[in-house]
Amino acid sequence: MCRNIRPLSNFEPPATDDEIQAAALQFVRKISGTTKPSRANADAFERAVQEVAAASTRLLDALVTTAPPKDREVEAAKARERAALRYGT
Repeated sequence: MCRNIRPLSNFEPPATDDEIQAAALQFVRKISGTTKPSRANADAFERAVQEVAAASTRLLDALVTTAPPKDREVEAAKARERAALRYGT
C-alpha cells in the first residue's frame, strides 16, 4: 500500500472529505504510475480520483464496527514512535 494512504475508518472525528480526496488521489497516482497526468489523460485521471473518492465515502459510511473509535492524536503519536524506531531519530 502507498505509504501516504492512511486508514480512515473508525476515527473520531470521522474522516473528512479532504482526507478521502487525498487518499483517492494517492491511490490513482499509484496505479497510474504518474503524479501529474498529461493533458490527454487529465480528464480520465480526475474522473478516476472522483470515482475512487465516492466509492471510499460509500465504504466508510457502510462499515460497522464494535471497536471504540480511535483517537487521531494517539494514532499519530504511535506512528511517530514507530518511525523513530525504524529510522533511529
